[in-house]
Amino acid sequence: MFRFKPAELPVINGRLVSLRPITDADTDDIVRWRNDPAVRQYFIFREPFTPEMHRNWLETKVAAGKVIQYIIVDRESGKGVGSVYYRDVDPVSESAEYGIFIGEEAARGRGFGTETAKLFTAFGLDVLRLHRISLKVLGGNDIARRSYEKAGFRFEGLFRDYVKLDGEFTDVIFMAMLAGEGE
Repeated sequence: MFRFKPAELPVINGRLVSLRPITDADTDDIVRWRNDPAVRQYFIFREPFTPEMHRNWLETKVAAGKVIQYIIVDRESGKGVGSVYYRDVDPVSESAEYGIFIGEEAARGRGFGTETAKLFTAFGLDVLRLHRISLKVLGGNDIARRSYEKAGFRFEGLFRDYVKLDGEFTDVIFMAMLAGEGE
């Protein structure tokens, strides 16, 4: 698996979105998006998100190569609308966990998430040489699950009452794609 330094990561262009590597200058947007209740409701980690937490993430995860994170940019407006990332990047097993969120309300439901998923998984498989890309989606988040399926992720399992969020047990669905599937 090719190992990129954050400064060497390419910009990825699609029809609707461009994906560019995250920088410290994105901190205010990331914090605002992550604290939006409409975004936070689909995260397992739901604590209030601070600039210090984000900068620590950049320093200990992104700069260390454990996370590859990009900003999703609406090509029409040129503005950032969300983020996509690989976490727990494992060069030995050639695997990583996929995550995405659309932070700007006006950008939701416009196909940005599905196009981003397709672009970023192609980047993961073709450029990063990942063999396996997995994800977790909370039960009931059917919009995200359909988007992941359109991008080529397959259902692997349902873990019933896997996490307790806001006092309620919640199912978690595991999905993944492998190199060479669906080509």
